[in-house]
Amino acid sequence: MRRFAVAGAVALLLVVTASPEASAASAVRLTKVDGTENVTAMAPRPGTRTLYVITQGGEVWSLRNGKRSSSPVIDLTSEVSQDGGERGLLGIVFSPDGKKLYLDYTDRAGNDRVDELTMRGATADPDSRRHVLEVDDPQPNHNGGQLAFGPDGYLYIAMGDGGGEGDTGFGHAPGGNGQSLATLFGKVLRIDPTPSGGAAYTVPPDNPFVHTDGARPEIWAYGLRNPWRFSFDRANGDLWIGDVGQDEYEEIDHVAATAGRDAGKGLNFGWNRVEGDHPYQGSAPANAVAPVYEISHDTGACAVIGGFVYRGRAMPGLVGTYFFTDNCDGTIRTLTSDGHGSVTARDTGAEVASPSSFGQANNGELYVLSLADGVYRVGKS
Repeated sequence: MRRFAVAGAVALLLVVTASPEASAASAVRLTKVDGTENVTAMAPRPGTRTLYVITQGGEVWSLRNGKRSSSPVIDLTSEVSQDGGERGLLGIVFSPDGKKLYLDYTDRAGNDRVDELTMRGATADPDSRRHVLEVDDPQPNHNGGQLAFGPDGYLYIAMGDGGGEGDTGFGHAPGGNGQSLATLFGKVLRIDPTPSGGAAYTVPPDNPFVHTDGARPEIWAYGLRNPWRFSFDRANGDLWIGDVGQDEYEEIDHVAATAGRDAGKGLNFGWNRVEGDHPYQGSAPANAVAPVYEISHDTGACAVIGGFVYRGRAMPGLVGTYFFTDNCDGTIRTLTSDGHGSVTARDTGAEVASPSSFGQANNGELYVLSLADGVYRVGKS
């Protein structure tokens, strides 16, 4: 992202119908459930009703029945970047069995890291911490940070393009990291975090570039600038990505799964040749996937916050609707597909100051996180 104090198969651009006013069907209200400041991400622990939130400074807290734990589940403040901006503790996810905790952060040297910890009861064992992935980052911004286990049980990791501006300069491949298969920057990665043969993780054999000369086999999808929050639709495995733009456009990408899996496999989302659906450094690659929705900065938007497809019970009229927002304007929006190649965007009538992320509980209910105010539950108006 840019303002985050922490601030940032071929498809065609879908026809979008914009509805700036909240309709009765789309209106929601936000209920504050916790006041922890500088929260950056949330994850549920499988098999429990407990939610876990992280702070930019490096703490992990648990939330249950609206009450925060009396002490951190784990405290990595001594390991995590403390210089603000877009660095810090950025991502959290549990393994599908709930036994392992994974955290994505920038360390004191500014490098991108993913660590694994073993859960001991309700807390994480600090002595179990294991480094899974480390990538030297050339600039302090565009660190990605999203972690998610996909429908296939593998760990997916968001990587920004390395930072700076325009995906150019020191630490950037000719033509940009986003378009280079020789670097992990500007990608969504897919790994098996289980160590094997002395390696900290293994690469699934069906990753799309395992047999491509010169390509990093961990790459699942590419052509991204700073995928600030991606998610899988728990009902069908579809992949949704909020990719932060450069100077003019924010974008939402959506690709359907095949038989509930493989969404996004080998796809190119176009950066830095395009920003949104518009030329940036040239024109769109022939194989580029266009966004399903884009927001002009003329509207006051500056850094998209990708969310989740709603699959809860509290808002039955919004089941199947994708929720997202923007770090600058804080407007909670939805996208709804008509099933025939077009989507409708709506303003829900709810706003939050400096949103950083969404969270989805095990029961499908949604939460939105505010750097300024804490955690809010998204509910029916």
